[in-house]
Amino acid sequence: MKILILSDKKAGHVNQSIAFAKLKNLEYNILEVDNNLKILTYLLDFFGIYINLFDLKAKNNNYQAIVSAGSATYYANKYLAKKLNIKSIAIMLPSSFRYSDFDCILACSHDNPPKEKNIIELPINLSISEPKGYIKHKDQKALGIIVGGSNNIFEMKKEEIKKELDSIFKKYPNHLKYITTSRRTPSQIDTLLENYDFDYSVIYSKNPSINPIPDFLHVCEELFITIDSTSMLSEAKANSNASLHVINLQANKQDTKYHKLANIVQNIDGKFDYTPYLQKVAL
Repeated sequence: MKILILSDKKAGHVNQSIAFAKLKNLEYNILEVDNNLKILTYLLDFFGIYINLFDLKAKNNNYQAIVSAGSATYYANKYLAKKLNIKSIAIMLPSSFRYSDFDCILACSHDNPPKEKNIIELPINLSISEPKGYIKHKDQKALGIIVGGSNNIFEMKKEEIKKELDSIFKKYPNHLKYITTSRRTPSQIDTLLENYDFDYSVIYSKNPSINPIPDFLHVCEELFITIDSTSMLSEAKANSNASLHVINLQANKQDTKYHKLANIVQNIDGKFDYTPYLQKVAL
């Protein structure tokens, strides 16, 4: 069985669609959507008007469904599903679009999805992780530290990260220590990390093409992840049996989707199993 994935070229979105395909053992093709008309798509969707707004060229090559994540893809998803007479599946809650036109919506609990027949509520984001071979498993225990950065809810401060790192080095003196940062990590944090003796480190600002996170999940017994990234927390919980520690940051709001997801992952024992949820998606 095969699906067509629509991509907005955002890795955090398209990777969830790819994870859906792999977890369901489906073949897939990817079609990119360039959408600079999002407000217009909301309006057309409101009136139930579906046209080939982005000049998409797709034939029904035995596809069972159109699958996509991200607001830039949802209108095209509906249009192609109707044109090809196949199912329309949205990953993440398609806010500002009519939910009823999707055959299935896979939405995370932290987005507070409504209780509808076509909505399947997932505790965490869809994720599948495959080690790249940057790090080999060793007899000595290892821990991984995954640092995100500031966003509209959290401000990452040097003092907070220093305190957390000092605690980790003190509590786990005999563990190998691996660390990686993200595109949102402040430069002052990059500078701070130079003061620590890590056994392996990838600083995104210096090596943006290397993503060692799948390897961290494969070889580490302990994982420390900053609260600002729902995708990193979900990826860790879905792909590792390691003990997961959430690094809190100063927030300008409480009880946000980030706090809710952090609470969810910390209350799931072991690696999360998507099977009971994905079995509900009929193709």
